[in-house]
Amino acid sequence: MGIGHYIKDIGRGKDGARALGREQAADLMGQILDQQVSDLELGAFCLAMRIKGETPEEMAGFLDATHARLNKVSTHSAPTVVLPSYNGARKLPVLTPLLALLLAREGVAVVVHGTATEDKRVSSQSVLAELGVTACKASPNVKAGEVVFVPTGVLNTGLEKLLAVRRVVGLRNPGHSLVKLMNPCDSESGSALVVSSYTHPEYLQSMSATFALTGQYALLLRGTEGEPVADARRTPAMDVFKNGQTLRVQEQQEGSLAKMPELPSTDAAATAVYIEHVLQNLLPVPEPIARQVQHILREVKA
Repeated sequence: MGIGHYIKDIGRGKDGARALGREQAADLMGQILDQQVSDLELGAFCLAMRIKGETPEEMAGFLDATHARLNKVSTHSAPTVVLPSYNGARKLPVLTPLLALLLAREGVAVVVHGTATEDKRVSSQSVLAELGVTACKASPNVKAGEVVFVPTGVLNTGLEKLLAVRRVVGLRNPGHSLVKLMNPCDSESGSALVVSSYTHPEYLQSMSATFALTGQYALLLRGTEGEPVADARRTPAMDVFKNGQTLRVQEQQEGSLAKMPELPSTDAAATAVYIEHVLQNLLPVPEPIARQVQHILREVKA
């Protein structure tokens, strides 16, 4: 049927655009993920939503369509944590792999998923590869104490194509929020905790509203350059969402820093060496990340 009639609603500019209902948003995203739309329609959707912004109802519908189409990861009922890793390292090393391996050391099954959206950034996939964790070529089974990296294209090729629009137009689109909100684990495995992050304060509000509306199980924080790991220099606030309820489990660290942690360069190999030294207790775990691990373990092992 095409998505032109939806574009007419969302593409009338910042003040004239109309928000879609949850079912409409699900139908729209379903056609995109099934790759039933033209490149012109896809680009028009991305630009229209970039101008209008997504409502929680729309994001809930987008999630409905996505969860119905993902090639799910099986976790064998193990305590599971999902780490969406899409931003990578720009000025600071990407320490999402450190968070993943610290959790796995405590017996948690960890699913990291992502794809590179900007060539200039160092990805978690690159760092994990240096640490011997290679990308899955099919939707995997993950066990307690194991870390897997699942490329977005393995979960859904249409979703990967949606994210790739950024390489052409240079702007984010709803897909970039969608991948940080979704749970790629099968429902029979129990509740997996999605650890998500935001970069700008407005996304704290929109992501919080979406998690509350959909009743998802998640921990949300302002991560390191958009990654779901606490900034190694200062502890951010952390909120847990469960069954539509929100709980602040960590307040933001205030005041000046007494000491700056020693961190590696953003290079993948250097970051991997640093992570190995931390895991071998040759270097301390940065306090903000240690606190994040504690909060996550308290949730998934309750």
